[in-house]
Amino acid sequence: MKTNYIIDFDSTFTQVEALDELAKISLKNNPDRQQHLADIAELTNLAMDGKLSFRESLTRRVQLLHANREHLDALIKKLKKKVSASFSRNKEFFKDNSKDVYIVSGGFKEFICPVVGNYHISEENVYANTFLFDEEGNIYGFDEKNPLSEEGGKVKLLKQLKLEGKVYGIGDGYSDFQLKESGMIEKFYAFTENIERASVSSKADHIAPTFDEFLYINQLPRAISYPKNRIKCYVVGDVPHHAIKFLEKDGFSTIQLNKIEGEDLSEAGMILFQDGLTFSNEQIEKASRLKTIGYLGNSKRKIDKNFCLQKGIVLFDDKKDTWKSADFIPKRMADFINNGDTKMSRNFPNLKVPLMDNAHRLIHIHENIPGIMAQINGTFRDNNVNIVAQFLMTKNGIGYVITDISRKYDKKLLTELKSIAHTIKFRVLY
Repeated sequence: MKTNYIIDFDSTFTQVEALDELAKISLKNNPDRQQHLADIAELTNLAMDGKLSFRESLTRRVQLLHANREHLDALIKKLKKKVSASFSRNKEFFKDNSKDVYIVSGGFKEFICPVVGNYHISEENVYANTFLFDEEGNIYGFDEKNPLSEEGGKVKLLKQLKLEGKVYGIGDGYSDFQLKESGMIEKFYAFTENIERASVSSKADHIAPTFDEFLYINQLPRAISYPKNRIKCYVVGDVPHHAIKFLEKDGFSTIQLNKIEGEDLSEAGMILFQDGLTFSNEQIEKASRLKTIGYLGNSKRKIDKNFCLQKGIVLFDDKKDTWKSADFIPKRMADFINNGDTKMSRNFPNLKVPLMDNAHRLIHIHENIPGIMAQINGTFRDNNVNIVAQFLMTKNGIGYVITDISRKYDKKLLTELKSIAHTIKFRVLY
């Protein structure tokens, strides 16, 4: 059955509210700039939370803008750099589903179309408001006949479109939830990568911290195999706030603890430790999902690096114990999860590999015994899989191989690779 994707623009497709950004540009030299900006932001939030009618919010915001066509040009340049990270990395999805993706927004086509056009979304599939300009190119209002300028405008629009098949909605605001409330869409996904509104999330069918999550839940092709927000990253001890923010900004779900034990060990995908803490082999043994450890200092005599190696866990630390650890270590951890890089790890072969387009990346960690690479590559051969690139290094009896393969393959390949004798860990990266 055909599936239609209804996607909001502000704070969903892009990281920001476009009218707020336009105000920052158009009011640059206005003596009342700060007050106007605060008023516009408040009006936006009141409408998104369903506390003010959309028509009233829009009218009052446009009146405060004092904007013109030149300001729109500057806004478009800015918005192109502010596309939400998870939308940006899944550009291929929009190319493959361009006919089924609709941008439905209370924003304005004048700045939406140039941004989403880079993602293969045609102007015909963009439904939004339009500005009214005077002879000098100044914005003085908007087309009030457009249903999207009204309260409940998205519901009215979808009734007019009469889309066939399933309809899924993705957005951050009350007007997006109204589609579900009216019965116009099958499922509503509250998108929280940029902002989370409790009044909206509490009513959603599913909370999508990223677009990767939406694609994963619906078993759709995506840039990464497993959403980063589902990888639990435990931060243990007194870790600098900016180190935590780096991991959160990269999309990981961080949980702060004074110590890690019990169920947390079995759930951990990443752990970042304060300097001075210890992590025993018994604890490592229980951390079956653990992929990487970051240590903000010298981990010698605190964590057994060789035991981690045997368990397929990449350890990053700072042997010199410098003040830069809180910036350096989280980035190394993220680079490993995102790309497979083990450069400057304490225990693994040092490997840094380029990103590969139009390929799937598989990571295989194994005991380095004679013939195992022949088994791995033989599995690719037996499944008629084309190897695009392959990177291999060994250290202390452990082999670490990254293989980029063509996208078309039978999923049984993954089961067979995991089942090869002497495999320690296997992961589909993207």
